Amino acid sequence: MKKTVKIGLFGFGCVGQGLYDILQNNTENTGFEAQILKICVKNKEKKREIDASYFTFDKDEILNNSEINLVVELISDAEEAYQIVKKALLSGKNVVTANKKMLALHLEELVRIQKETGTSLLYEAAVCGSIPIIRTLAEYYDNEFLYSVSGIFNGSSNYILSKISNENLSYDVALKQAQKLGFAEADPTLDVAGFDATYKLCLLATQAYGIFINPDEVLRIGINNLKKEDIDFAKNYSVKKENDQNTTNFKVKLVASISRIKSSENNQVLLYVLPVFVDAENPLYNVENENNAVLVEAAFSDKQTFIGKGAGGHPTGSAVLSDISALRFDYQYEYRKTDRNKEKNALGQTLISPTQNVEAEVYLRFENHLSKKELLQNIDFTEILTENENHIIGKIILSELFEKRDFIEKHHIFVALCGEVKAVN
Repeated sequence: MKKTVKIGLFGFGCVGQGLYDILQNNTENTGFEAQILKICVKNKEKKREIDASYFTFDKDEILNNSEINLVVELISDAEEAYQIVKKALLSGKNVVTANKKMLALHLEELVRIQKETGTSLLYEAAVCGSIPIIRTLAEYYDNEFLYSVSGIFNGSSNYILSKISNENLSYDVALKQAQKLGFAEADPTLDVAGFDATYKLCLLATQAYGIFINPDEVLRIGINNLKKEDIDFAKNYSVKKENDQNTTNFKVKLVASISRIKSSENNQVLLYVLPVFVDAENPLYNVENENNAVLVEAAFSDKQTFIGKGAGGHPTGSAVLSDISALRFDYQYEYRKTDRNKEKNALGQTLISPTQNVEAEVYLRFENHLSKKELLQNIDFTEILTENENHIIGKIILSELFEKRDFIEKHHIFVALCGEVKAVN
């Protein structure tokens, strides 16, 4: 049954203003109505374009308002967002949020509260902006055997990589350009070090495989140690394909991935956020600038590619609007795969679990202050394929990279997947 949606909005930044604009224009175009009753913000001095009567500086003015039946949370502070969302759900209000860090850290608890209270927690806007991947996984793929979900989940890092590769810019110049355009923050660490993509990957792991993953369990290496020479190396990198032809001209993309590792029981998944050399046959090859992409590979529906704007007020606001619209009909994510995992656990059956016991071919470039001898004393390769004075291509167990992340970061080592990934017998 369709019901009237009365919104209490937290945050009026880029996405909050985008949502307000969309709601104002969408009513005229489609007849869809959702009323914003109050907007909670922090900065009392900031001048805003809409009437001051909309605004409050007290979160309880929204959370304790019985007329408001939907809280839309669009603030950047993950801990504050958690407190708001938790209290809203416990008080019987539905919630729409775009805060991927907050969700990645607290999703299991919030899903439990949703089920206990009969409320709804929706977060399409938390992953890949305007790409409708959360509901697609929750509904279309709810009974599919998924091989993998992967892609470009962060527009800021993809913009930087595109500018270096296509326009010959240095990393620093490309980063400053991304900051000027609003794609990257003044402190870009969340984006370029892979944190943002990791949070999103954790949310997709729940929808795709029914498992709750702590972000700290994910192998995460970003592009913050990248130099233009790494892009140039990838362009000239050559790989022998099955048809006996050499493939060259790779691009570097920051890829987030969760995939089943082939085993007798198909119960292990590998999660990572890593730079990857991709060739022209890969759908990610031509995904440029701030665009995001999600690749889904399944047993029956085969391979699907979703591409769209991953950031910005209107693209992300459109995903928030989709959730608001769904709540007119009391829509919920049902977490069927999570429930099936619980049933298996009760029966003592083998559950899906993360693993890093996987061998991968990697490119590793290091600075002059670090000798090759010192590098090899600290990072254990299973096989060295090629090497010179400042880079190594070799095979490594990914758990080794996970364990040596601090060493890699301390010495500004750039790491990228450049070949086959396979399970260790």
